[in-house]
Amino acid sequence: MTTRWLTPEEQRAWRAYIAASLLLEDAIDRQLQQEAGMPHLYYTILANLSDAPDRRLRMTDLAERTKITRSRLTYAVTRLEKDGSVRREGCRSDKRGSTAVLTEEGMAVLERTAPGHVETVRASLFDRLTPEQVTQLEEICTGITRGLEGDDPQTTPDDVPWRRRSSSPCA
Repeated sequence: MTTRWLTPEEQRAWRAYIAASLLLEDAIDRQLQQEAGMPHLYYTILANLSDAPDRRLRMTDLAERTKITRSRLTYAVTRLEKDGSVRREGCRSDKRGSTAVLTEEGMAVLERTAPGHVETVRASLFDRLTPEQVTQLEEICTGITRGLEGDDPQTTPDDVPWRRRSSSPCA
């Protein structure tokens, strides 16, 4: 098999993407650390729980939404539990599974932190784009996501750690 090297245009686009994504993640992480003492991942977990019915999600569903492995999610949820932002409950239909629940304290943290987070996202990303570029960005990212999540025939669900399912309905 021969290597399909990147063209000069692709190389420039790749390097620009890497630089932008690292700088954006750093800006968001710094803001959240300063305002809430938490990394972006923890904020993402709280935000996903706040959007869920009854502010609760099975751990496997939360791992898929946040695009992280179950072990990394377990570690993060354990830290959020210590802070009182999240609690874990056993699954009602399966004793082996668990559900993450956003507490009132966690919701208060999210509500207090959200305005600064949104302002950072806006200033770091959207204020730098035209409306047409925002549409293009969504299309590009959606296409990449679909391909990497297993909607691509060359990728199977087992290739994506957060999509691996256990036999437990609440795992």
